[in-house]
Amino acid sequence: MRIVFATNNQHKLEEIRQILGDNIEVLSLGDIGCHVDIPETGTTLEANALQKAQYIYDHYHMDCFADDTGLEVEALHGAPGVYSARYAGGEGHDSEANMTKLLHELANYNNRKARFRTVIALIQQGEVKEFEGIVNGEITHERSGAAGFGYDPIFRPDGYDKTFAELGNDIKNHISHRARATQKLADYLLK
Repeated sequence: MRIVFATNNQHKLEEIRQILGDNIEVLSLGDIGCHVDIPETGTTLEANALQKAQYIYDHYHMDCFADDTGLEVEALHGAPGVYSARYAGGEGHDSEANMTKLLHELANYNNRKARFRTVIALIQQGEVKEFEGIVNGEITHERSGAAGFGYDPIFRPDGYDKTFAELGNDIKNHISHRARATQKLADYLLK
């Protein structure tokens, strides 16, 4: 089976390919010749994921899926949420600036509970399905670890004494929000 993953993010692409294994050939946007920065103008993770998948389905007529992920911090009423990638402002995804801003905003909070939430929108033969994955944890007081990307150096999942960035990709890819959503996607596609 071949399916398009509507992303330009190499980290996400590698993570998804590892999780899905050899049963499903995952094509990137580059693989299908799509070099457009697909808009993400939704105010929810669900809306953004569907917007990206719908763009690929409408323009390339291929089965596809897209995801959107947000870090939701309890003390900040769910922020940064859907705005996680651009939390510190600016044009691109500046992980260092995003982490600095978040750590600064949490400086006076004891409650550091947070969760990563991924929503995957699948469009297969015109039919839309949604899959969600959540991992609970907390925001650490400082960065730790070099693996992963995004907020991984400051997110410690429940049940572990290390951040995602310290745990490494093998463990992260088994327990992460994206892994959980992707496993639901895989179970659906391979049934």
